[in-house]
Amino acid sequence: MYDKTASLLQQLETQLQAHKLWQQEPIDAQLLHSRQPFCVDTLRFEQWLQFVFIVKMRELVQRRVVLPSSIALTPMAEVQWPGRYLSVHRTLEAIDLHLSADKGTADE
Repeated sequence: MYDKTASLLQQLETQLQAHKLWQQEPIDAQLLHSRQPFCVDTLRFEQWLQFVFIVKMRELVQRRVVLPSSIALTPMAEVQWPGRYLSVHRTLEAIDLHLSADKGTADE
């Protein structure tokens, strides 16, 4: 479970970089204090993926704690990037499916 999650997160980062959606400079920390889903009022979706989702998920993977089991990133990607960045859409869908799958098996 953890190894596959880490691999998918790396794949997502690589694809965001390839599509020039990866931001090199850090964001203002205040932008992370949004109460809206995906920080829609303070961040673009790709910024949320980079500075919130990937960071938090990598931390959970590293600590080997319970990962979220109900996640839906793909619909947000479809709204934000209709018909664009299809490889990113596919990776987000893979993450959605992977995390929603049966949690009965864990990586060794």
